[in-house]
This record gives sequence, structure tokens and C-alpha cells, in this order.
Amino acid sequence: MILYRNLTSDELCLELFRYFIRRQVVTKCWRRENDTWLIKDVPFIDDWTEADYQVLISCLKNTLSSGGFVYGAFDDKKLKGFVSVESALFGGEQRYLDLTSIHVSEDMRGFGIGKELFLSAKNWARQQGAAKLYISAHSSVESQAFYQKMGCVEAALYHQQHVQAEPFDCQLECAL
Repeated sequence: MILYRNLTSDELCLELFRYFIRRQVVTKCWRRENDTWLIKDVPFIDDWTEADYQVLISCLKNTLSSGGFVYGAFDDKKLKGFVSVESALFGGEQRYLDLTSIHVSEDMRGFGIGKELFLSAKNWARQQGAAKLYISAHSSVESQAFYQKMGCVEAALYHQQHVQAEPFDCQLECAL
């Protein structure tokens, strides 16, 4: 049985991610060319190094210290998924809150964990007064299928910092 709960800054360390498998084998991704979205062959393996985990931990601690939301999914006391949402509204009348991460361990994908994490993020963002979640999302066809299933569409207003940081990401929003 999966247990969902808020994560604390004190527990955010490498040990927490010991049983988390980021690995994602990607073959096809969405790419925007001449204002048209196309699926392209872009094979690669997405995985995190220890240094990537250290950056992630720092970012998640910052999210918590600034009043944001970090929520985890545990199977047998092992972290198998997590989501984070920043606390600062942006985008003027769009009233976005930034969903900065949502990941499910490779061994637990397809069991509804991502959906539960996403719905928890939506609920938290709604309680903070947001109108929409903003997501700079992985462009793989699998990731995009998940976001479409969750009701996401192309963002009305692109967050340029995200575009510059991850130019191949799809900029999405989800109404709350």
C-alpha cells in the first residue's frame, strides 16, 4: 500500500533517494518546429547522478524554506515518487504556481502514483490561491501523455527562465 505524505527538510538527503530509480528510456519526444508540434526520434536515457541528486535535494529544501509544497509517495517506507510546487505566484492574471518536479521511480510507474501526486499538487496550489499550475515538462511522448491525461495544455504564457534552462521542455499549464 502506498503512503502519501508531506516531506520535511530534515529528511531530504541522499539516503531518502536510495531506492528511487529515476531512469527513463526515451525514444520519441515532442519538438516544436516552425510553430508546429511534431514527434521526433530522440533516443536517450534520462538518469540522475549523485551530483544531480544533491542539486535536487538543495532545490527541494529551498522549496520548503520558501513556503512551498514537497510531497512524497512511499512503498514499504521507501520513497517511490515525489512532487514539488513553489509558493510564489507569477504570470499576472494567469495566477500560476510552478510545479517544479514530479517523478515516479521506474519500478513503480503505471500504478497511479503520478496521478495521486499531481492531484495533491493541484489541491495544494488551489489552497494557495493559484488559478493554474505551470509545468516545464519533459518532452518525451510518455511524459506528455501523462500531462495530457491530467488535463494539461500548452501554457498561455511561457516562463522564460524555464524556456532558457530547458529549451526542449514543453511549457504547460493546468487549470485548478
